[in-house]
Amino acid sequence: MQSLSTRASPGILTMPMDHAELTTEQVLKRDIPWETYMTTKLITGTGLQLLRRYDNRSESHRAALLDDDGPAYVRVFISILRDIFKEETIEYVLSLIDDMLTANSKRARLFHDKSLANEDTYEPFLRLLWKGNSFIQEKSCKILLMIVSARPKNQEGTANGEASNSKKQLSTIDDVLKGLVEWLCAQLKKPSHPSHAVPMAINCLATLLKEPMVRSSFVQADGVKLLIPLISPASTQQSIQLLYETCLCVWLLSFYEPAIEYLATSRTLPRLTEVVKGSTKEKVVRVVVLILRNLLSKGTFGAQMVDLGLPQLVQCLKAQAWSDEDLLEALNQLEDGLKDNIKKLSSFDKYKQEVLLGQLDWSPMHKDPIFWRDNITYFEENDFQILRVLVTILDTSSDQRALAVACFDLSQFIQFHPAGRIIVTDLKAKERVMKLMNHDNAEVTKNALLCIQRLFLGSKYASFLQA
Repeated sequence: MQSLSTRASPGILTMPMDHAELTTEQVLKRDIPWETYMTTKLITGTGLQLLRRYDNRSESHRAALLDDDGPAYVRVFISILRDIFKEETIEYVLSLIDDMLTANSKRARLFHDKSLANEDTYEPFLRLLWKGNSFIQEKSCKILLMIVSARPKNQEGTANGEASNSKKQLSTIDDVLKGLVEWLCAQLKKPSHPSHAVPMAINCLATLLKEPMVRSSFVQADGVKLLIPLISPASTQQSIQLLYETCLCVWLLSFYEPAIEYLATSRTLPRLTEVVKGSTKEKVVRVVVLILRNLLSKGTFGAQMVDLGLPQLVQCLKAQAWSDEDLLEALNQLEDGLKDNIKKLSSFDKYKQEVLLGQLDWSPMHKDPIFWRDNITYFEENDFQILRVLVTILDTSSDQRALAVACFDLSQFIQFHPAGRIIVTDLKAKERVMKLMNHDNAEVTKNALLCIQRLFLGSKYASFLQA
């Protein structure tokens, strides 16, 4: 199938940017020459009759027509969007459809009626996303989203879920969702309208990302990174809504592992923290807290949250008078989870993270005999990975505190592991430590000497000398 994002449609010209300021009401005041289109065989006689009965009529009159013969009107609208390329007419028909669906969103189901099995009810809207002006793009996106959302749950491939006997190939739902995600990402990268495009794209994604397949397409399109800059404290009502819907997108992505992997390597967590610190909007605080609750148990997020002061922030949030019971429950769950993480972070996981990041400091665990006695066997994991990193730090670090702590930790391993002296010697640590015995910093020299003493003299005698 030809790429949905590149299908060409002759005759549609992009209008000036202020076209997006048009309203549905303004467009529907136009007089469209339907008879001329029938004369040129761009619409059928039946289509003309249906349009005459429908066009310029009251909402109640139109509602009755749609109740009686809704799929027939959908067929006429789709055929016009497919066969007529005059921009004013396309805008008009899109406004008719938008008006129809806005009055009753359940009418989106009409596009999936069995009588339309051979009609590609998605393709015209998806094509117009790329070929229309800002008004056309916005209407097409809104309508397409409603149609996609209203599709039957068991829809498998074709435009309306029925197998087609037609020789023409219909859009599959996978094609449609991928094409829609591609266009939404393009809008976030290069908006077609300075104020409308990004909020519209985020609004659509906040609905679409409920679907696992869309999450996959969005991550594959590298869309997650496009959301991160939008996570920032907001002031105006419009920016608050954009922030809320952006965070809603992140919350939906927090259920999808490949997206979590990207969130872990970005500045998502510090940005979310700043948002929740500065926001008074309950719905914004709620969705951010729900994101944090989801991420807490993933990877190193728990440790990052503790470092960012989330335990104290949660205490402050709990002290405020929130009316949302879901928010209060999520805060309690987040608080309990952070407490569990703090306990874990005083154990080997915290120590391992400290070493692997090369950020060694005199945290209590280094000099805690219980920590070394309880966790000494964990140092054997991955062929003594942590010890190897400590030795590398001795070779490469210019941080005097890190050098001193690394020497001390090697001496602790020698003291508490039955084969500590042999293992540390085999890792060629002795030569590196001896070089540090002449270091300019007294703290480094002291701990390098202790390590060498334990290597040569044994832990008990070395401890005696140290005392």
